[in-house]
Amino acid sequence: MLNFTYYTPTKVLFGKNAEAKTGELIKEQKAKRVLIHYGSSSAKASGLLARIQGSLEEAGLEYVLLGGVVPNPRLSKVYEGIELCKKEDVDFILAVGGGSVIDSAKAISYGVANEFDVWELFGGRAKAAAFLPVGAVLTIAAAGSETSYSTVITKEDGWLKRAYNDDISRPAFAVLNPELTYTLPEYQTMSGIVDIMMHTFERYFTREEPMALTDGIAEALLKTVMQNAHVLKQEPLNYKARAEIMWAGSLSHNGLTGCGASGDWVSHRLEHELGGMFDVAHGAGLSAVWGSWARYVYKAYPERFAKFAVAVMDVAPQKTASETALLGIEAAEDFFRSIKMPVNIKELGYTLTDAQIKELAEKCYEGNGTIKGFVDIAQEDMLKIFTMAR
Repeated sequence: MLNFTYYTPTKVLFGKNAEAKTGELIKEQKAKRVLIHYGSSSAKASGLLARIQGSLEEAGLEYVLLGGVVPNPRLSKVYEGIELCKKEDVDFILAVGGGSVIDSAKAISYGVANEFDVWELFGGRAKAAAFLPVGAVLTIAAAGSETSYSTVITKEDGWLKRAYNDDISRPAFAVLNPELTYTLPEYQTMSGIVDIMMHTFERYFTREEPMALTDGIAEALLKTVMQNAHVLKQEPLNYKARAEIMWAGSLSHNGLTGCGASGDWVSHRLEHELGGMFDVAHGAGLSAVWGSWARYVYKAYPERFAKFAVAVMDVAPQKTASETALLGIEAAEDFFRSIKMPVNIKELGYTLTDAQIKELAEKCYEGNGTIKGFVDIAQEDMLKIFTMAR
């Protein structure tokens, strides 16, 4: 077990009609002028944006609006938001949407509060010294950005998708009303479920001996998410299932399921390149590469994968840990297929050429170097995993 710091300063307001308290929550932050940042027209069409505006007006807060965030949020929109915030003297940013909107809001905050070009953070050439406060009203259970320290942005020039992690970016508050996820298409819901699971997988698969309690929390979270995913396939308006998954999304990425372990983030780094090249849904891209990564590395510590197989996937123990491990990987892929998520890049909708595989591996290595984890992954390994996943 490793030493660890567990830091979760985000205030969470969970439940039906929780968004009505948004104005009060912002006022607690001593803010005066707010940027309301959102994605598509659905925020307007659903009436959510109007309710948020009403809550801010009732609290006596001024605000400006900036919509248009897309999945795999763009650097150009971040620059637009930075300029608007400086022009309007904004002192608080409210993200109304899913992980893409929250990540865009965080990046805007970095850009407003620091003197350098914000992309310097994502390129690994700078560290943030300040951050404008951010709050979130969540509409998609997936990325966990509402309580995490992570931000992921795509730069259109070269289509580079890069992450920056810093505790100062954890939102001041997160409003979680499961009813706000009712209108999501099934594909988005299930893609989000994969993202939640992967945030736990990539903390769970470690070669250290983790805390039994941390393992138990991670295993229970994964089983809860899988069970409720099947409920939502039959009953998309089931509030309890939506609530279980929404809460799991926050807990999966605020550090709780990885206390005492280093984790492994290779699948996320590989998917970032797929997202940059093809603009795929993040969760779907993750399920397309995870099985290939797992088969590439499991022999380094098959007992860990065997534990996952038995405790999470209900696989009967086999004669060897390796046999059990492989059945667990297959069972996870079977679950992904059961919710119509891809388990390779062809199922994702793309037939990769050798040149594209080479480019993906080169960009992944350029952005990350050798990735330390369950097994350290260098450029040659990235190339092999992408090839296996094609």
